Amino acid sequence: MRVFRNACLIALALVVPSACTTVVVENTRPGAGMGAQLSVERFLQAANEYDVLAMGRLFGTPDGAVLDTGGTMGCAFNKIGSWFGGTACRNKQQVEVRMDAIPSILQHEEYRILSVSRVAGRKDPTTRVIVNMTTQRGFTVAALPFDVVQASEGRRLVQEVDLQLVMAAR
Repeated sequence: MRVFRNACLIALALVVPSACTTVVVENTRPGAGMGAQLSVERFLQAANEYDVLAMGRLFGTPDGAVLDTGGTMGCAFNKIGSWFGGTACRNKQQVEVRMDAIPSILQHEEYRILSVSRVAGRKDPTTRVIVNMTTQRGFTVAALPFDVVQASEGRRLVQEVDLQLVMAAR
């Protein structure tokens, strides 16, 4: 009887941690976009924690993260450049306000990375990470694409996520 009880406890110890796992990579090709996949995972974790500053460091363009405002001098040059078609500076508060709506849409119970692949025809190296997700309200979102770009300093940043697809699943 004691052996049976110990076997049940061991089996339970092996099953319970696996039930808490939220990430399973199924179709990822070896070496293809591991940085992109990690950026998406961190972005989703930050969304669940409602950490808009972390999200602002993980979201951006090939020029850098949206939270990197460039300081006073960099901002002055960006403002002048915006007169000629460039982009004006954003301050930390503006980034927080823009990032604030995303967690309420992307908060989830679990997610599964389905695939990671390069996006052809883009000017900058871009990787598409496809995710299946179960929202906190229990809705399933199938094949949610995250486009991840390589920033000039080598970091991988989420550039695009189809929030309308998540909202349509509600």
